Amino acid sequence: MRLYSLLFRLPSVFIALACVTATALACPFCDAPSLTLTEQLSASQAAVLVQWAGGEEADREKSFSGTTSYEIIEVVEDESNKLEKGKTIKLDRYRASKKGDLFLLLGTLTDDRIEWSSPLEVTETSYNYMKQSPPQDAPTQQRLAYFMKFLEYPDALIATDAYSEFANAPYKDIVPLRNIMPREKLREWLKDPEGAPSRATRTGLFGLLLGLSGNEDDAEFMKAKILEESDTFRLGIDGVMSGYLVLTGDEGLDVIDEHKLRNREVPFSETFAAMQALRFMWTYGDNRISPDRLRKSMRILLDRPTLADLVIVDLARWDDWGVMDKLMELYDDEEYQVPSIKRAIVRFMLIAEKNNETSAEGEVADHVKQASANLEKLRKEDPKTVKSAERYFFD
Repeated sequence: MRLYSLLFRLPSVFIALACVTATALACPFCDAPSLTLTEQLSASQAAVLVQWAGGEEADREKSFSGTTSYEIIEVVEDESNKLEKGKTIKLDRYRASKKGDLFLLLGTLTDDRIEWSSPLEVTETSYNYMKQSPPQDAPTQQRLAYFMKFLEYPDALIATDAYSEFANAPYKDIVPLRNIMPREKLREWLKDPEGAPSRATRTGLFGLLLGLSGNEDDAEFMKAKILEESDTFRLGIDGVMSGYLVLTGDEGLDVIDEHKLRNREVPFSETFAAMQALRFMWTYGDNRISPDRLRKSMRILLDRPTLADLVIVDLARWDDWGVMDKLMELYDDEEYQVPSIKRAIVRFMLIAEKNNETSAEGEVADHVKQASANLEKLRKEDPKTVKSAERYFFD
């Protein structure tokens, strides 16, 4: 899931769904997780290390796509009981290579034959990395401790796979590893995001990990990184902001409030990144910053008509019923005469009305009464919008 696509103003209902989906990921700021090598191996019924042995090139005149032969060097998995070292596997389609080049073949059993996937080029190093990886059913923390050592390994296949392991892992399993995270290396990688292929796309994860493992000096480094002026979209800066808040708490949030939420001179993408950091802390922050303090920061963005509908969705999820009077004022404000904002306000009231909280005396909570009164008023003054909002409202 690409959270950055929200910059293109998807409807609020899809925004809400995106936020729910994000909670299932270890890193909402990472590229979409892909199948790791160990996941692919675990799902295979046959796996062999092979070397390129030759082949027959394609002949277009004869509509012949060619063939390629591979010699088995080592059998990793074989549920067919037919694979042996030294045997040759011939695949359709000619794939140019050099004799001795290594590949990993993964296959599944269909009837009495093996269906092989496309060969994955490997080196002795990447193959040994895969072989030594903890099995898929090993405890997640044990697995991540192994993959952490390879996050920026020179072999691109290894580095990408190690990154994917973190992108796939539950955040709760990453947190206990904070004491063994390569803090100084993380800082160097963030300092030089273009220093290695694909490093820029991993900035969000590295920022989050530095926030978990960092010290006061790292907090100052992250603050400077966040406050760098930029006219372009900064990939992963939302992860850096989230790591900064994990590390600094309320003090860091004061900085984000001043420079990213209240400051209208910064690009929209920077403000949205700060909004993502608030969402992250709400979901994963474990009260590092109190719910009331997070609500206070999110409310700042109600003053931005371009973000208001998204903010209202979050405030409803966060049970911020104290903002009702403000929302009713916005409903009639000239700058907020946008259908998506009006529908978001109506849905906020619908959610508040369905909230079943009661007072200590067993009476209906004040915010439920207020929401009902607000809805009655809006039904009289703007029945078309209320009907539209109710049409897609799911209790």
